[in-house]
Amino acid sequence: MEEEKVVIHLEKHRWPDEVSALTRQRWTNRLLIVMVVVAFLSGWLISAQLNVTTITPVDSSKYARLDAIINTLSSTWFYGKDIENIDQTLIERAIKGMIEQNGDPYTEYFSPEEYLQFSNSITTNFVGIGVQIYNLDGITVVEKVFRNSPAESFGVLPGDIIYKVDGVDVTGMAVSEIASMVRGERNTVVSIEFIRGNTNIVKDIVRDQIRSSAFGEMLNQDTAILEIYQFGADTADQVKVYLDFFKDSNAKKLIIDLRDNGGGFLDTLLKISAFFLDKDTLVIQQQLRDGRIEQGFVATQQRYTNFENIVVLVNQNSASASEVLAAALSERGNMKIVGVTSFGKGTVQITRPFSDGSALKVTTAQWLSPDGNSIQGTGITPDVEVFLHPFFTTERKIMNEEEVVLVDSVSDYVMIAQMALDFLNYNPGRMDGYFSLQTLEALNAFAATTSLGSVESLTPEVYRALYTQVYREWYTNRRLLDPQLLKALELLKP
Repeated sequence: MEEEKVVIHLEKHRWPDEVSALTRQRWTNRLLIVMVVVAFLSGWLISAQLNVTTITPVDSSKYARLDAIINTLSSTWFYGKDIENIDQTLIERAIKGMIEQNGDPYTEYFSPEEYLQFSNSITTNFVGIGVQIYNLDGITVVEKVFRNSPAESFGVLPGDIIYKVDGVDVTGMAVSEIASMVRGERNTVVSIEFIRGNTNIVKDIVRDQIRSSAFGEMLNQDTAILEIYQFGADTADQVKVYLDFFKDSNAKKLIIDLRDNGGGFLDTLLKISAFFLDKDTLVIQQQLRDGRIEQGFVATQQRYTNFENIVVLVNQNSASASEVLAAALSERGNMKIVGVTSFGKGTVQITRPFSDGSALKVTTAQWLSPDGNSIQGTGITPDVEVFLHPFFTTERKIMNEEEVVLVDSVSDYVMIAQMALDFLNYNPGRMDGYFSLQTLEALNAFAATTSLGSVESLTPEVYRALYTQVYREWYTNRRLLDPQLLKALELLKP
């Protein structure tokens, strides 16, 4: 049985003389209030004559408030005088603020300049000679020579050292600076002096359009590796060049390397899928905002049947379209995936360009694998998990010239040095950043192979020498040192 709650108000009883006194007090208070109001109105009327406050009218149209704010800032804002093209600048900032506050990191607004840069980055086309280079201790080495490139035609080889460009010694220059010197207008000549072994070779190479979003080579007599860096507008054409080469080379086993591939265009994904899956195979599903599912299939029969076995490599930087391809090859091609769990970007963006050159890249759907599995926030879990050496997955810091770390100290620099020593097979004893005597012994063992001499502490010179040697080993012998690649080769064995 429910209880009914009753609230009773208690009031104090007042005698007649108290009532009379209370009445007089009320009239006094009312008189004071009237006097204050009159004084306030009088003051307000006087001040209104001296300083009129203008209220900007805002109509009820959809964007009236935004227009009113921009107009007011353009004409009144003190700091607006320092901004060139203030109306346009304010509009750009308003749009960017609106996009940045929506919680979606993949929806972006591009100014005309930003959109041009974005478009160039996704096509990866430029005019040059067609090599990938790296720099160690001021020496620039050719790591890769792209197929059908001017560099390949003129006989440039991996391992060649770039010594001079158009007669200018480039020793010690940054890779970006050297690249800008090598690039230029199509059909023009760049003279490059290479060092190959003990021989200096000068090659006058004719620049041409370079497409560099894919690379491939034969690893042994019947095994090839195809590296896809992104899904650009013409990446499928580049991939086909390497697959044709592999077929002509009698390759029967293939490693598809999607590590560090951040994605790209959907139609490119479908075109590349056609090289490895049969026509009408479901590759991708997109879940739209209204819940509808759109599906993408292989449109043509282009599968390379010479490959008897294929393994796919992914890592923590494989994202978006590369994750979708990996999932499709796994679920519909029964291919093994090796590496570590991928990034987990499972949303779809389309780009809407505007007539002024700007553009909006906006999320419109969510990726789903052919089996309906979501990628967003989860990524692709490899069949065989293999980690790189921690040196390559740990953020590395540059040691300032004045810094020195002594034995029995703890430092992030020591931790990175210990990882480098471990990778180079000098046993540091630990990799937690504590500078032990065993770590010092390992440092001296490494230093004995260099011009450093005996060391008693970790200095910037020793620190630089260590990680430089790691990269030298990695770039020179990566095919023998990459544990993920080695595992893929192992899985391809009969």
